Amino acid sequence: MFQRLTRLSVRMVERWLPDSYVFVLVFTALAALGALVVKGTPPLALVRIWGGGFWALLGFSMQMVLVLVTGFILARTPPMARLLRWLGTRCSTPRGAVVLVTLVSIAANWINWGFGLVVGALLAREVARAVRVDYRLLVASAYGGFIVWHGGLSGSIPLTVATPGHPFEPAIGLMPASATLFSTFNIAIVLALAVVVPLLTRAMTPKPEDTVPFVPPAEAEPEARADATASSPADRLERHWLLSMLVGVPGLVFLGLHFAGGGGLNLDIVNFAFLMLGIVGHRTPARLLAALREAIPGAAGIVVQFPFYAGIMAILVQSGLATTISQGFASFATAQSLPFWTFLSAGLVNMFIPSGGGQWAVQAPVMIPAAQALGADLPHVVMAIAWGDAWTNLLQPFFALPLLAIAGLRIRDIMGYCLMLLLATGAVIALGLTFV
Repeated sequence: MFQRLTRLSVRMVERWLPDSYVFVLVFTALAALGALVVKGTPPLALVRIWGGGFWALLGFSMQMVLVLVTGFILARTPPMARLLRWLGTRCSTPRGAVVLVTLVSIAANWINWGFGLVVGALLAREVARAVRVDYRLLVASAYGGFIVWHGGLSGSIPLTVATPGHPFEPAIGLMPASATLFSTFNIAIVLALAVVVPLLTRAMTPKPEDTVPFVPPAEAEPEARADATASSPADRLERHWLLSMLVGVPGLVFLGLHFAGGGGLNLDIVNFAFLMLGIVGHRTPARLLAALREAIPGAAGIVVQFPFYAGIMAILVQSGLATTISQGFASFATAQSLPFWTFLSAGLVNMFIPSGGGQWAVQAPVMIPAAQALGADLPHVVMAIAWGDAWTNLLQPFFALPLLAIAGLRIRDIMGYCLMLLLATGAVIALGLTFV
């Protein structure tokens, strides 16, 4: 029965789900329609809001481009390529391959979401080279591990409320990580997902006759292209290791000092680490540049689509539509059910505002007073917003774009499997938020 439902989901998505660029155009139209009809926003004002917010995510867009590019560069270094190939050979069956990729992705995303996205995609590619497994499911499994990110060490909402001076400190004070990330209910949800998601991806493994295997692209190794005979001083400089070591080694020293001083992982540190390790691993500028030329085409979707999501966020926030959605869910909640309804509302809002920080800024002014008025547990409500933001990422291509670019797939290739994961993980998270 489960296999039949999965095949139905995959076929439905492949037939009806458009490319992620069309997806973002549809969401732009829906957000604009909601602002016009529900909030009565004047058309010209709506156009100004959309255009004014269109470039609000430029900094984040560049970070995501670098996640893709630096991760790809690191993967193409000989040491990392050997490590990923070794991991790939640890599997001998399709189901074992799917479980391995899922578990590694969950662990990596719990540590840091940017790190997890890249590691999951790269491991999926290498495992698919070693085992005949459905590549679409393998990449969906890698993305399925992303579900735990907001309950992990890089979760932006729980880290925000634990930081002195956060915008809602006068209302809720400081909320330590022991009350959110390391609370009993949050750890229970993460552990439950670490069991349920691999079991689900294993159960979705198609029969051999339905398997769509990985087809390696026609690509030459960066070393093969970059080690041509140097015929000029400029060529010899590009193919010498000294300049790379003069930059890469101090970069690695900086990382050591950063972590020794108590610094943590964030997107900038992840990108810096990937780049410095890539510089040292490739040894010569020519080899690194060859890998860079391979990586850049995959960033096209991020460059074009992320500004549209910034425009959508501006429409929902400035028109007040996001606040209206949150208020609607909170209006019929009780003290015990408020985390559940907060989770559902956060999942809906996340489809239009796929940013943890942006979503917290929109929903906190509604959900915090509701929790205080009802006497609901504030850490549960805070984490309900965080988990809702993470949950519907399984259906939202915003964060899937860098992973898909590395994997070489389209959103419709994996979304049928992700839809099955969405339904099951939503039940697990809702139960954990309501009853633990």
